[in-house]
This record gives sequence, structure tokens and C-alpha cells, in this order.
Amino acid sequence: MLSIIILFSVTVFIFLILFLIDKSKTMKGLKKGALMFINVLPPFLTILISVSFLLFLLPDEILIKYLGKDSGIMGMIIAALIGSISLIPGFISYPLGKILLDNGVQYNIIAIFITTLMMVGIVTMPIEIKYFGIKVTIIRNFLSFIAAIIIGTLIGVIL
Repeated sequence: MLSIIILFSVTVFIFLILFLIDKSKTMKGLKKGALMFINVLPPFLTILISVSFLLFLLPDEILIKYLGKDSGIMGMIIAALIGSISLIPGFISYPLGKILLDNGVQYNIIAIFITTLMMVGIVTMPIEIKYFGIKVTIIRNFLSFIAAIIIGTLIGVIL
């Protein structure tokens, strides 16, 4: 909580300095930021509510069985596959990771899920192929998938 107060105080302080330097630019930036926030809020809330609803309906035993402590390599693979085919922005994946953690999912599985979510793009492959070619796209996605598994394994060893 203290870190949030410090961050908020620093933000307000910098805002006031910038406002004193150039009022019009600061207000223009504030309006642009507010519009960005408004544009990001609906998908964020939709996914957060959907995941919360799904986790409410899904018995904890099933979640823990497939992604929990005893899920082992199969849990890692499931998390990697779900992350690879999902199209969720990064700012949504971290609260989702916290929800999964609160439901008994291990750090290494969450790390694999978030890493594949950020680095592997099955859904976006057609666009990537259009701009980078099929060979580069497949190699990049494959190496990203392998890197996500390695990262998750290392986090499992460390934590």
C-alpha cells in the first residue's frame, strides 16, 4: 500500500511540474491518457469478469488437478497451449495470473501461461506471416514456445 501512495505522490508531483511548464501540452496529454484508459477499460473488464465467472463455475479441484501442484509437466503443457492460442493484452494477463495464483496454480505454470501469452501468437500468425514470411513466423513462435517452457521450469526450480 505504501508503494502505491509513493507512486501516486510522485505522479501528482510530476504532473504539477509539467502543468506549470506547459498547461496546454499537459492537458492534451491528460486527455489522451484518459481516452486510452477508456478504450482499454471495456476489454479489460470483459476478460476479468469472464475469467472470474469461469473460475466461479469451475470447481477448484479441476483447476488444481490440471494446473495445480500435482499437474506436473501436463499442467505446464496445458498452460503453454492455452497461452499460445489466447489473445489477451499484457495488462490483463497479470491480474489474471493473480487470480490463478489465488486459486492454487503454481508460479511456474503461471509464468509459462503469461510468457506464451506475450511471446507466442497462434491467433496472430496470419498477420505475422504477411509481414515477416512463414519461415520467420514459425521459427519465432517455436523458439518463443520453447523459451516459455524454459522460463517456467527455471521459475519452478527457483521458487
